[in-house]
Amino acid sequence: MRRRPLTWLIPALATAAAVTVTVVVVPGGGGGGEREPDSRSVPAAHGERPAGKGRPDARDVVLAVHGGAGTALDRDKTTPEREKAYRDGLGKALRAGQRVLDQGGSSVDAVQAAVAELEDDPLFNAGKGAVFTADAGHELDASIMRGSDLKAGAVAGVKSLRNPIAGARTVMDKSPHVLLAGEGADDFGARHGLRTVTQDYYWTQARWDALMAAKEAAKGGRGAAKGLAGDKSGKAAADSPAALADAQSKGTVGAVAVDKRRDLAAATSTGGMTNKLPGRVGDSPLIGSGTYAKNSTVAASATGAGEVFIRGAATSTISNLVEFKGADVAAAAYEVIVKRLPELGGDGGVIALAPNGEFDAPHSSPGMLHGYLTKSGKVVTKIFPDETPPNT
Repeated sequence: MRRRPLTWLIPALATAAAVTVTVVVVPGGGGGGEREPDSRSVPAAHGERPAGKGRPDARDVVLAVHGGAGTALDRDKTTPEREKAYRDGLGKALRAGQRVLDQGGSSVDAVQAAVAELEDDPLFNAGKGAVFTADAGHELDASIMRGSDLKAGAVAGVKSLRNPIAGARTVMDKSPHVLLAGEGADDFGARHGLRTVTQDYYWTQARWDALMAAKEAAKGGRGAAKGLAGDKSGKAAADSPAALADAQSKGTVGAVAVDKRRDLAAATSTGGMTNKLPGRVGDSPLIGSGTYAKNSTVAASATGAGEVFIRGAATSTISNLVEFKGADVAAAAYEVIVKRLPELGGDGGVIALAPNGEFDAPHSSPGMLHGYLTKSGKVVTKIFPDETPPNT
């Protein structure tokens, strides 16, 4: 490939050892709601052909979404109803974006539509299902980026926009800025006709219980977590307060898409992390950390330990590896998510889409809820660890 002059350095990060991952998709059943036979939502199969390091999960993908990385759903403990709810949530988001693309709409409109569906679903940590801050409030973040001209918009710490992703899009389209925060962002959205809500709209019992458990754990109490100690390596036990907080920090949602004009776009939205300090901002609204899209390289949306993804400039580094090193998208995403970021002390995942439809979803966390739509109309969802094992 022809390379442009290197005018700035790719962020330097330490590397860690990596191994292969097994990922495969085959047609099958699985709750995806009503749809035509060629666009049904199917779960991923497991235990079949290895994907290999940096090998794409799928090809001919036009849209993908994620519902957060972190502690994965347990197949043995998840009821059929709950499994269906998660698959339906991801499938509904994919179909919302599909309707845009099928009508010749832009990739930006598609990712916004997909993310808005996830924001409206209380199962996910964005919009309606956002987690609580330490003062029992809600502060939401979102960003969106267009790959054709690198235009982007974002909001941080909003408290009254029903759909923060709509706020981010409005900042991109209606202002000369990239990021607005707090009251200014809320007011800007309201002035441009976006739907506003009171804080109780975001409330869910599950998120309230998580806040109470996190506060109890912070005081040294048992809360919802029974195990307090980690193993000899210092890694927290799965049910420890540290693990609880870690899992809650990765409930971000996002989408990536490529349209008929081969324009890329990416979008990300989150409620942040349970019991976070008021005013805390993670990677989701930061272009180059949680979200990035460039037509010649990649569209990427990240989910994980936000502070680490900021320090590692996660999504822009993936793009830079494609542009300046000549890596393909799968290899670049694997390099950043699996080899580099864990050395900075955090894990997570990313959905990454190339302009030719090659798609990869590497993650170093135990799981990552995600799904994708192919050019032929097939919808695939992955929610269990054996469908999407970690790449470590």
